[in-house]
Amino acid sequence: MAQSTPLEPRARRTQAERRDESEQRLLQAAGEVIAQSGVSAATFEAIGARAGFSRGLATQKFGSKQGLIEALITHLHARQDKALGAIGVDDMPGLDALLTYVDLYVRDLSLKGDGRAYFMLLASAISDLSALRAAFAASHERVERRLEAMVQRGQAEGDIRRDLDADAAALMVGSLLLGLSIQCLIDPDMNLDPIRTTSLATLRLSFAVVASQGT
Repeated sequence: MAQSTPLEPRARRTQAERRDESEQRLLQAAGEVIAQSGVSAATFEAIGARAGFSRGLATQKFGSKQGLIEALITHLHARQDKALGAIGVDDMPGLDALLTYVDLYVRDLSLKGDGRAYFMLLASAISDLSALRAAFAASHERVERRLEAMVQRGQAEGDIRRDLDADAAALMVGSLLLGLSIQCLIDPDMNLDPIRTTSLATLRLSFAVVASQGT
């Protein structure tokens, strides 16, 4: 009878891995609390309890509510970068990358969880004239620069019209997505499918180089 091989002990996580896991759980909990109960409900006590930790750990991690929100914005960008990297958006031709970005954004625009929390925080920061407006401005600037790079790549490749101002085009696309996001807060049952289809068709018509027809 063959002897069974003893199981190897599971490798213990490093302190850095444990810190990262606790931070991710706290950020996820913060997004859920804000999305479900509003910005004012996002106390360190409520966030810590939802994540299964103490209020003290949340305070230690982020220091202040501004620190928490800035960390949440960074977390959301990292998550988006990972999703876009998984489908190779940065390796696509510029026009395809731009349309894919818009397509995925609108498909995912149910605004539940982190996404809903982000725009609730944004609305609060604007209405209260909060210092956090600067953090959101930097966040939107980052998105605009990414979209601008897609436009410029498409122009260099000859698929996007060269007469377009790349910065203005990126701002227009970002504003379209921002407007849809806010509209979804107002009307969460809005049917986004026809809006997505129309947005993609309009962008392609407006941005793409049209080949001249021979006579």
